[in-house]
Amino acid sequence: MREIVSGILTWSWFSEPHGYDFNGHLILDAHGNICVDPVEPTESDIDAIAGEGVARIVLTNRNHSRAANRVRTRTGAQTAIHGDDADHARSQNTEIDENIAVGDRIGPLEVVAAAGKSPGEVALYWRERGILIVGDAVIGNPAGRCAMLPERVMDDPARLRQSVRELLDLDFDTLLVGDGVAILADAKARLQELVETFA
Repeated sequence: MREIVSGILTWSWFSEPHGYDFNGHLILDAHGNICVDPVEPTESDIDAIAGEGVARIVLTNRNHSRAANRVRTRTGAQTAIHGDDADHARSQNTEIDENIAVGDRIGPLEVVAAAGKSPGEVALYWRERGILIVGDAVIGNPAGRCAMLPERVMDDPARLRQSVRELLDLDFDTLLVGDGVAILADAKARLQELVETFA
C-alpha cells in the first residue's frame, strides 16, 4: 500500500485477463476513513488497512465488490452502494449495510452520477481538492489516457457516454481509477479528449 496523493492510500491487484491493475483506495478522514472499491489485498496490505481503520466501504458499482467482505470483516466497516446496484451486489454474496444516492456526502466526498455501465454506478468527487474517483465509468488504460470498457459489458452505452460528458461539469485535476493507472495532473483535459471521440 502506498500514498498516491496526500491523504489517499492505494493498493493494486494485477488482472491477467485485462492486462492492467485493479485499484483500491483508502481516504484518510478525521471523521472516519473511507475505503473505495477494495481490491484483494496482500496480507501486509490488509494489515495496513486494518491498522489505519475503516469506517465505511463505498462501492462505486455492482461489479466492484471485490474484497469488500474481507475488509468489512477485518475492520468492522459498513458497506454502502447505490440502491440501483445493491441487489446485484448482494447476489454476488456482498454484504451491504446501506444504500447511497447521488447528492449524498460521505466525509469529504460527494456522490455524483456515473450510470450506464450499470444503473447505479457513481463517482466520488472531492471538490475542495479537485479529485475525482471513478469505478468503471472510465478506465486509465493505456497509462496517461482515459478509455471506456467494451460496450458489451455496459447496460446502456449511450447513457454511460452522457454520464462521462457530465463529469466534465466538475472541476478536477486528479483522476483516481478503479481500473488502470491514475492520472495525477491535467486529468480533466484527458477526459475531454476521450469525450471528443464519442460519436
